[in-house]
Amino acid sequence: MPFDPSRVQAILFDVDGTLADTDDAYIKRAGEFMRRLDFLFPQHDPTHFLRWSLMVSESPLQLLLGVPDRLGLDGPLAHLGDWIAEHGHPTTSANFVLMEGVEALLAQLQARYPLAVVTARGARAAHGFLEEFNLGHYFTAVASAQTAEHTKPYPDPVVWTAKQLSVPVENCLMVGDTTVDVLAGKRAGAQTVGVLCGFGERAELEHTGANAIIEHTADLATLLAASA
Repeated sequence: MPFDPSRVQAILFDVDGTLADTDDAYIKRAGEFMRRLDFLFPQHDPTHFLRWSLMVSESPLQLLLGVPDRLGLDGPLAHLGDWIAEHGHPTTSANFVLMEGVEALLAQLQARYPLAVVTARGARAAHGFLEEFNLGHYFTAVASAQTAEHTKPYPDPVVWTAKQLSVPVENCLMVGDTTVDVLAGKRAGAQTVGVLCGFGERAELEHTGANAIIEHTADLATLLAASA
């Protein structure tokens, strides 16, 4: 179904690959870890290999996200992750890189729409990201892995967020970079926009039924304006 901007009354954002440039953060950390093996790679640079391996692993990893939900373990696992972050190594800028242009986008959209975060990360990590980059004031609601009975790709967090915003779920727009985000939005009855700056690829986002696909999260304002 084509994207209908006239229906949009609220916008929900994923974090990893959408607001946070997680691909580059993962690759940077993995590259540092593999530094001793750089002789195995052309020009002693493992970056191209790491990007390729991340790309080919993304879809299988996304499918696995639903397994803890089916086993009833998603909540406990998210709480465990938060506990480890609190008692081990807290979330810092080494873990998150703010996607280019995102803060300007949020400031522009906030004047027209209520905004929310819908992420499969634990609550501590989700709020840590927002606090780190001083983004919390842009969002009316934050749905983490612990918020609803099930996390993405189930529709529960999208439905919960719509209620918090007092907006019919069919008038919400779910923005994310993976099929998990698109599935959660579609199953809830919301429209979806896939972004190509994160984990997902155009073909799989189209196949899953995203209403629109943009190259970068920062292009969302242009999409809304051009489609109006």
